Amino acid sequence: MHAQSSSRISLPSHPLQSSLPTAFDPTLLQPVSFFRCGSEIYAQGEKAGAFYQVEFGAVRVYRLLADGRRQISAFHLAGETFGFEADSTHHFFAEAINAVGVRVFRFATGADLSRQLLPLALKGLTRAQEHLLVLGRQNAIERVAAFLVDMAERQGGLRQVELPMSRMDIGDYLGLTIETV
Repeated sequence: MHAQSSSRISLPSHPLQSSLPTAFDPTLLQPVSFFRCGSEIYAQGEKAGAFYQVEFGAVRVYRLLADGRRQISAFHLAGETFGFEADSTHHFFAEAINAVGVRVFRFATGADLSRQLLPLALKGLTRAQEHLLVLGRQNAIERVAAFLVDMAERQGGLRQVELPMSRMDIGDYLGLTIETV
């Protein structure tokens, strides 16, 4: 993990709706790690053993393809968790889209947290399955529309949606060119 500090980053003044299960004692929370825009949170091939919760900002999770193209598999916003792996290695990169604060929850040796983590992991799986349907069965206009609806829902159904990612990021997420987005 490659945390960087910045005096310009501050926590939001309102508490976030935590997606962590109630079994996690909030008094045992780890300090927030700060990442500047474009900073790597973890790299493909690095040892896994933790999951992450976004406190503020946005994170992109992606993989570089053999031909050099980038495929973004997910965006994570405040209150969302990411970094779950089926084994001990990260299979994707995670990078800060803007100034990001994350809490890192390390797995204790021998601890069985499967009951507590299953709902979080399944939420991510459901979002990934929905993304596959968008990529596989929708045209460009439908993909962009589905993306905007998803972002609005994840931000509480606001009339005005904040898009912290670039058009290039959105294109790499939806399998479209920047011109189409």
